[in-house]
Amino acid sequence: VQLQASGGGLVQAGGSLRLSCAVSGRTFSSSVMGWFRQAPGKEREFVAAINWSDGRTYYADSLKGRFTISRDSAKNTVYLQMNSLEPEDTAVYLCAADSAIYRAHVTWARSYGYWGRGTLVTVSS
Repeated sequence: VQLQASGGGLVQAGGSLRLSCAVSGRTFSSSVMGWFRQAPGKEREFVAAINWSDGRTYYADSLKGRFTISRDSAKNTVYLQMNSLEPEDTAVYLCAADSAIYRAHVTWARSYGYWGRGTLVTVSS
């Protein structure tokens, strides 16, 4: 499984960005796709996840309402729409995937065996 994240860039506070994660290679109908982020000097943080099969979504409580995860099965792509961006959202955003993750574990980075290279999001004040 190969994951390629894109869509990052520089945006002013209050602006929006949409990240994409293109999936190629072997995929599983039971896969979970996740977005994480990592700011300089900080630990990797869960952002959102989605079940590939039924579209069920999961969000970090602190980001719920501003970020939306979605998928396009025909394009094998997962999206992260980010609105009302804040300087604190500045980070490298990484997409991840694995098959059959327990619901209680979707926020754990170690649950995911496949990772993309990440895309940098910089929010200026």
